Amino acid sequence: MQQIGTVWASLDRRKQIVVAGAVALVFLGVLAMSRLATAPSMTLLYAGLESGAAGDIVRALDQRGVRYDIRGGSIYVTGAQRDELRMTLASEGLPANGSQGYELLDSLSGFGTTSQMFDAAYWRAKEGELARTIVGSPQITQARVHIANGSSNPFERRSEPTASVYLVASGAQISAEQAKAIRFLVSSAVSGLTPENVAVIDSNGAVIGAQDTAVAADTADDKARQLRERVMRLIEARVGPGNAVVEVSVDTVTETESIRERRIDPKGRVAISTDVEERSDSAQNQSSDVTVASNLPDGDGAGGDESNSTATQTRERVNYEVSETELEVHRAPGAIKRLTVAVLVNGTRSVDATGTASFVPMPQAELDALEELVASAVGFDADRGDVITLKSLDLPTTEPQGTLAAASFWQKLHLDAMSLIQMAVLAAVSLVLGLFVIRPILTGKASVPALPAAGDPVPDQSAPLVGEIAADDSQAFAPLPPQAQQGGPVPALSAPQGEDAVDRLRAMIGDKQEETVEILRSWLEEGEEAV
Repeated sequence: MQQIGTVWASLDRRKQIVVAGAVALVFLGVLAMSRLATAPSMTLLYAGLESGAAGDIVRALDQRGVRYDIRGGSIYVTGAQRDELRMTLASEGLPANGSQGYELLDSLSGFGTTSQMFDAAYWRAKEGELARTIVGSPQITQARVHIANGSSNPFERRSEPTASVYLVASGAQISAEQAKAIRFLVSSAVSGLTPENVAVIDSNGAVIGAQDTAVAADTADDKARQLRERVMRLIEARVGPGNAVVEVSVDTVTETESIRERRIDPKGRVAISTDVEERSDSAQNQSSDVTVASNLPDGDGAGGDESNSTATQTRERVNYEVSETELEVHRAPGAIKRLTVAVLVNGTRSVDATGTASFVPMPQAELDALEELVASAVGFDADRGDVITLKSLDLPTTEPQGTLAAASFWQKLHLDAMSLIQMAVLAAVSLVLGLFVIRPILTGKASVPALPAAGDPVPDQSAPLVGEIAADDSQAFAPLPPQAQQGGPVPALSAPQGEDAVDRLRAMIGDKQEETVEILRSWLEEGEEAV
């Protein structure tokens, strides 16, 4: 502190102002860097929200007094409060989705609500609920569902309902499997809607996972992948991970076939009904001679010969049904025509007495057992022409390149790029001010105090001075000559070894700064006492 005070007193007014300003700037820079270092890091809370939902989030944060930053369309909060805020806001229904669900039906009253109004509100609520369910996936940020229900006009043929889903992905693109799951989700929620009538469209305007002509038919690649996973799990359970390679090729039927067959067996008769009809006829004949007496009432003509006849007829009708068989077969594409499985397993390595390593393939008995297991896993059918090839060969091991990925120290600090840039700029400014402004001023040449004038008492040169350099030092002060004591010019210091006395004095002052300051102070104090 004494040296700093001495240097400060030796500066003029302009240099003192420059030094004071530089010190203030360095202090402010260090204060700003310390504040940035101790300030909590801001992490992302929500991004990509609609204007209304973002306003609700900001209003909720203001009510809680939480510090937040808005950068574009993103809201940032401190890292320690992010998870707690997300759970708290979620319990309050924030951020709210733009579409409303079944709460729309709560506002409908029985008075003044027609059936058309209720149907419109119901389908709107259905679309909102489906959109909420889809947005629940972490891969999707926004979703809109549109359902076109068939007309309820009784004089119009009922048309099948259709639907369309618009999605905005959070990061990576939505895969075909995810689109397929969304189609099944929407079709299961709407009565009469099939997955083929649901279209899934992404934010780029492309249809995701176009519907196949066959509903339940999987592609050959999907079946091959499923069979390969089954065989791989089975083989690795015996040989271990990385010691087996499995490839499956599936040849499937690509055309659609419809067969309808009708067979009639004439020998296979069955009586289904019997109709019996009976008919009976009877007749009576009388023969006599016609005379005059037969015309009289009491004549003999009333008598004569009589004959009776009876006829009976029976008819039976039996109806038979002929045995008939009708067969209709529909063959959709996707049926397996032929299956080929290739399995390559690793063996073992043995070291002989000489230290030479050799490859030993897997025993044939184990290969046969594995082949039987693979045949059972893939559904092997020899009549279909399936082939299974199982070999044991040497699989070279390849060491992974590089090092193990691990989280670094900087990744755990949770510092964003803007904070790092600000800290680097402030550090550079502070370093420049310290090196190029303050240091040159402090290390500048100080004015040497004047020697005592003529007639002033001069301290005894034989007595040791306060703060004088130790006598054992090779560079010691020599007593002043008489002309210097009388106020005359100071002669050059002697340099016994050929050195310049001024350079030697400067070197001594640079090496013994504290002692030199003490000597000068003692001289000044003695001069003031003498006055």
